[in-house]
Amino acid sequence: MYPTDSNKLPSVAIVVFNHFSPFHISVPSIVFGPSTLNEAFFDLKLVAGEPGPILSDIGMEIHTEHQLDALAHSDIIVIPYWRTIDERPNEALLAALQRAHARGAFVVGLCLGSYVLAYADLLVGRRASTHWELEQDFSQRFPCVLLDTNALYVEDNRVITSAGTAAGIDCCLYIFRKFYSSTIANRVARRMVVPPYRDGGQAQFIDQPIPVTSSDSRINALMENIRRNLSQKHSLDVLAESVMMTRRTFTRKFSRATGMSFGEWLTTERLNVAQDLLESTDLSIEQVVEKTGFSSVLMFREKFKARYEVTPNQWRKAFYRQSNNQT
Repeated sequence: MYPTDSNKLPSVAIVVFNHFSPFHISVPSIVFGPSTLNEAFFDLKLVAGEPGPILSDIGMEIHTEHQLDALAHSDIIVIPYWRTIDERPNEALLAALQRAHARGAFVVGLCLGSYVLAYADLLVGRRASTHWELEQDFSQRFPCVLLDTNALYVEDNRVITSAGTAAGIDCCLYIFRKFYSSTIANRVARRMVVPPYRDGGQAQFIDQPIPVTSSDSRINALMENIRRNLSQKHSLDVLAESVMMTRRTFTRKFSRATGMSFGEWLTTERLNVAQDLLESTDLSIEQVVEKTGFSSVLMFREKFKARYEVTPNQWRKAFYRQSNNQT
């Protein structure tokens, strides 16, 4: 629990901009606001991050009573989003964030808010997180940032960043626990009907496409045949012979055609089918293993956990479609 002046509530400033996203604004407002538990644990204020009207992307408008000078007295400053990754925020805001962090404030970037903190040079040499879809862009723009592409949120020396959208809830609950007990933070989570902690990281949500076809017709036919027979064992020598190639030539051409080794492609195919079976059927783990061709339950669990950072049972718990059992 973070030490605070017992006579003063920790102050939270949520910085808002034109073209804001209502969801991203509502997350810190609900977690840190007084309405969730009908009691104030933070002194919450909305701060205009720039001059002019503050309109949302769907036409809502926010009227704020505070300007950037309010950041000089805030314990926690939250940038809940940013409207476009190509736009550098105004220099007055960036300077205010730098001064706030230098005097000891926590500076938080939720989702694309991490871009604002990066533009302010607050992430140089620090670990950070952002939405997985923007990993390549973020790393190219800010090569001095140690981007953790799997983390739901990251703290490094009072600079806190989170992954996309709903990960902002996880991040704000984490901050709540820093200033108060886990017991109170868990009450907030229950009131919001969200888990106090989420297992795993972004890996379980990342779209990881695999090649469906290639420019090689023989490789395409082979891949389709393997998909229909995933439960079987597949030998490189036998597969190479089936397409009238040497093992070495087959290995080279498969890698060139798909961008993956045959072993990587096969494991990924099997994991994708396993995902679908866990989400849409009541098959036991043993049955899933049998249908997808993994050599053992242990091997399946190891491969699944390595790829998605959660166990198969945790995946099923999170994504199983209950509607499949409804009539």
